Amino acid sequence: MEQFLEFFTNHTILVSVFMAILFMLLLDIFGATLKGYSVVGPAEATQLINREDAVVIDVRETKEYAAGHIVNSIHIPLQSLQNKVSELEKHKSKKLIVGCQFGNRSASACAMLKKQGFENIYNLKGGMAAWTNASLPLTKA
Repeated sequence: MEQFLEFFTNHTILVSVFMAILFMLLLDIFGATLKGYSVVGPAEATQLINREDAVVIDVRETKEYAAGHIVNSIHIPLQSLQNKVSELEKHKSKKLIVGCQFGNRSASACAMLKKQGFENIYNLKGGMAAWTNASLPLTKA
């Protein structure tokens, strides 16, 4: 035990960096759950869509959405989401998969939907970039 204390006192920067990295790792693993939504990859999202009739909400900008989106997804840009939550009320009992280009904006949208009382929310990990890299279908209609 004395050796640990000596190491900590002699290498405070190293120990501080280790603790910061450990904290960020734990936050990445458990952060979404603590915020009230889950994270799913493209394969899990496909299963939710096909087997459990999940609804996909695309929060990208109109130009990004027009370039290609998941079939039957609902397009509501992130900056409009707060005002258009009422459009999603009919889907409140369903699982909602929220996606954007890389997964950052959709995390904000998931937190916003959670505050509005939605329960079954999933953030598409890696967003549409991950969906495209997994060679999953997109539509431009």
